[in-house]
Amino acid sequence: MLMPQKYNLQPHEIKVLKFLEDKDAALASNVEKSLAMDPVAVARAIYGLEQIGLLKSKDEEKLVVRITPEGETTLASGIIEKRLVSEITPSGTKGKPLSEIMLSEKNIALGFAKKKGYAEFAGGALVATKAGIDALGNLDSEEVLLKKAAKGETLKKEELDILRSRRLADYSLKTIREVRITAEGKKAAQGLEVRDEVSRLSPEMIKSMGWKEISLRKYNVTAPVTPVFGGRRHFVNQAIDYVRNVWLDMGFKEMTGPLVNTGFWNFDALFVPQDHPAREMQDTFFFQGKGTLPDKKLVSGVKKAHESGVNGSRGWQYKWSEEEAARLLLRTHTTVLSARTLAQIRKDGLPAKYFAIGRVFRNEALDWKHLFEFNQVEGIVVDPDANFKNLLGYLKEFFGKLGFEKARFRPGYFPYTEMSIEIDVFHPERKQWVELGGAGIFRPEVVEPLLGEPIPVLAWGPGFDRIIMDYYKIKYIRDLYGNDVKQLREMKVWMR
Repeated sequence: MLMPQKYNLQPHEIKVLKFLEDKDAALASNVEKSLAMDPVAVARAIYGLEQIGLLKSKDEEKLVVRITPEGETTLASGIIEKRLVSEITPSGTKGKPLSEIMLSEKNIALGFAKKKGYAEFAGGALVATKAGIDALGNLDSEEVLLKKAAKGETLKKEELDILRSRRLADYSLKTIREVRITAEGKKAAQGLEVRDEVSRLSPEMIKSMGWKEISLRKYNVTAPVTPVFGGRRHFVNQAIDYVRNVWLDMGFKEMTGPLVNTGFWNFDALFVPQDHPAREMQDTFFFQGKGTLPDKKLVSGVKKAHESGVNGSRGWQYKWSEEEAARLLLRTHTTVLSARTLAQIRKDGLPAKYFAIGRVFRNEALDWKHLFEFNQVEGIVVDPDANFKNLLGYLKEFFGKLGFEKARFRPGYFPYTEMSIEIDVFHPERKQWVELGGAGIFRPEVVEPLLGEPIPVLAWGPGFDRIIMDYYKIKYIRDLYGNDVKQLREMKVWMR
């Protein structure tokens, strides 16, 4: 086989190149049909030849039209409403009862005929109108379009929609690839011939020395191959696993808990008043029925904190309701896990550090950065010696491990922390500060009823989905959970 030494062409590449040698250009689909080659083999050959400059290809999206069986019948015998007119015309002005009409699908034909004014009922019989009789000698607009489509003429999408609505033709948007041989490709094709090559030696070839008489195919280690997409975790779960390991490496234990909670744990234990706007249905998803409250001592302590305060505070100065506290809801933050955990911690187990990563639910208005549910990162440090500087240190360390070297903290307000801060990180690419959530030290009204005494508890709960969106360059938060197979295959690994 003669070929320039700088090309290591495979048999399927030679076939395609020789086919185009005297044609200059052709559609990839025509190459497949003419050479009786598998579409995948042709695609590989085109790609390989294009990489070394022997071919050029151009993809163009076109509307591909297919004439339906009904369309084929229409081309041969006319449109259905005119076939109906033809059948009733010989009966003259007397018409013909619908029951005597032999045309199949006569009811459908009748609908179109009446719509166009080709037929009408008179005295219980169907009679052809003058417009219907005149139409027999002409082509209807649908028939004109159908004939054009059958000849391969280009039609507008609106015209194709007319044919589709009549089930005369259908169409789809397909990618048409045109392949053109280059001047270098024509030079390379000269003197080439296709002959069989062997890509694998068998034991019989070796024993019989038959390998001396065959042409062995050279290995092309640079040839493109079909990508293999192995199994992998969803990229959001990859991010969650990474954050979980960050907290575990920092010596934290993980908190877990149910998605459905009572208002007691989600709001009351966190010193959120029962008339707070967050407890309305516009912000929270509630269930029918009531849940069970914890032991009376714990409930009594939370009630006291709300009604008259603890540790010198005045509380919210209202009558606290157990019925309101027992309402069931989807948790609106993972801080509910911190409340549950504080109620279980024993003083001899201090200091203690806990974290959580979980799904939370809020009745938000949907937009590019808000969904009904999202992921939140939660953390608490329970330590008699903890202070505000420790809180800032934990947060800086955490966000540093997520790739944000600069973090700043602004004064903020939350019902259950004091001091409270808003967390901003500096985005290295956008060159701007991005708000991620809040943190602070739990108020005595939260800690004392749950833990028994007002020990300092550092707490934070920034949202996590915005960090994931930014890392993966996702513009719309819904794309985090869209399950686009192409996106899942091509998404980069989280922070590796």
